[in-house]
Amino acid sequence: MNSLLVSLGRIKCRDLRGCSNMLRYSQVSIDSPISANDVVLPSLVNRNPRNLERIRVAYKPKGYHVDKPGRDFWHKLVLTPSGRHITARVVHYTGSTVVSASSNEWCIRKHLYRTNDASAYVNVARVLSQRCLESGVIEMKTEYTKELPKTEKLASFFEVMEKNGIMLSEPDRFEGYKPWDQLRPVKPWEVSDD
Repeated sequence: MNSLLVSLGRIKCRDLRGCSNMLRYSQVSIDSPISANDVVLPSLVNRNPRNLERIRVAYKPKGYHVDKPGRDFWHKLVLTPSGRHITARVVHYTGSTVVSASSNEWCIRKHLYRTNDASAYVNVARVLSQRCLESGVIEMKTEYTKELPKTEKLASFFEVMEKNGIMLSEPDRFEGYKPWDQLRPVKPWEVSDD
């Protein structure tokens, strides 16, 4: 009769070679019912689809050179000012909105005197940057550059976003290298001990 070893203890050390005396095992026969949690699937499903983007190896669409605005991004910051409100969204390249904040939201609007002045831009930037940090999106592309924002509102919006830890540019995609390449970039998933 076949048997399985089931752990009744908890591993408290990092090296398994020295932990054999800390574990207690009991024998359970194969005939006993196995729950659905004990079944090992042959394929792996990644529960974090953005993981490859974080280590810079995911597909990044290039688009065409005549596209305006370009499509060379994983996440993009889109600002939509209207006559009464400001809306800021972080859009994934597939078109879905990942995170958004607007001065039209009641929880933001109740603290503002006006919903489209400079303080509204600053507060929407604070809320959006907090939501981005909570969702794990810390790098995004924007169409605005340091020279482009001529208004005080946009300049204060981007200043608050950068002050709260959001980078307004994305790193390049790691393309890998060939064996004959002279310069080999450091792989983004490797950590050096420097």
